[in-house]
Amino acid sequence: MPKEIYYVIAFIAGSGIAVQSGANAQLRLLVNNPLVTALISFLVGAVALVILVIATASKELPSGQVLTHIAWWKWLGGIMGAFYIVSVVITAPKIGAANTLGFVMAGQLLFAVLFDHFGWLGFQTHPVSPLRILGVALLLLGIYLIQKY
Repeated sequence: MPKEIYYVIAFIAGSGIAVQSGANAQLRLLVNNPLVTALISFLVGAVALVILVIATASKELPSGQVLTHIAWWKWLGGIMGAFYIVSVVITAPKIGAANTLGFVMAGQLLFAVLFDHFGWLGFQTHPVSPLRILGVALLLLGIYLIQKY
């Protein structure tokens, strides 16, 4: 696949996060518990993934032996996903969708630049440059403007 398709996929995923935030905020109003809201969100996602895996799996699933030898920190994705959902469910109704997702993006981008710079979590090293710092600063300025006006 051409590299550009991955930019499109990432953009669509980003717009999906905005939809997810709004849907989960509304769900929370009905269930009145951010943890239950996150659990429902994850269960629906898990069911969708099970169906997708069953429908598309062309390779064998990993064995128990493979799963037991995975480094502990490689399981953090699920924990961070749960933390993200609960955090957005709590913050979006209080500070709005744009502010919530703006700060989410700022955190993502700041840590992504650090991960690239240091090669953390297996990412290929991509050193910080003045233009990358400017990009993060402009994002923070944009968040400030969205919050202020």
